[in-house]
Amino acid sequence: MSTRERTRQNGGRVAKKDVPRTTRSDRIRHAVERDIVSGKLMPGTKLDEEALAARHGASRTPVREALQQLASQGLIELRAHSGAFVATLTVVELAEMFEAMAFLEAACAALAARRHTAGDRKLLTAAHQTCAKASRRNDPEAFYVANALFHECIYAASHNGYLATQTMHLRNRLEAYRREATFHPGLMSLTMAEHERIMQAIFEMDEAAAAKQMRSHLDTLRDDAVSMAMAMPKVVRQ
Repeated sequence: MSTRERTRQNGGRVAKKDVPRTTRSDRIRHAVERDIVSGKLMPGTKLDEEALAARHGASRTPVREALQQLASQGLIELRAHSGAFVATLTVVELAEMFEAMAFLEAACAALAARRHTAGDRKLLTAAHQTCAKASRRNDPEAFYVANALFHECIYAASHNGYLATQTMHLRNRLEAYRREATFHPGLMSLTMAEHERIMQAIFEMDEAAAAKQMRSHLDTLRDDAVSMAMAMPKVVRQ
């Protein structure tokens, strides 16, 4: 059926595509996920169902549905007779997940080297410049945001939606630990140098170099995150 025929059957109005409705449990899940990723809710924090229900003007049923979804993502833990807690990792789990993250981000970087567009180059360059400004101001909060954007630009430049989504999911699980490492003294200048090498390899369309530089970058982040986590017993499990 043509667009004109569909319009005629709809009384002259252009039919709109159905837009998936966001449920209350979805909105609660997104809100809690944002609080976890932003560091507002740290690993080990207990989540109060009653308080969440009151905050979102909901019954406890959509809250429980949201918590079940977050548990399936690995962002929280549901403990029998204890309730819901923001997920904590062992040091071994943390190191293994950063190792996996290094391979995912390296794959993104390699594909970005092969597939990036002129628009991708502009976005990545702008993100790198924003990181540089934050570094010069010695502003870890601004650098943290700019650093995340730099990496997201590389995910997007891979032009592989599935890979980018899986990389983001794992990054979100590690975000609390990445955040702590970002604020480590001296890490901003080191990160800037590593970003420069990654970006250069991508722009030169050198897939092997882009992947190698990204793995090295994530290895540095892993070592710092594990060291920081070991010094913060509340955010890791033994």
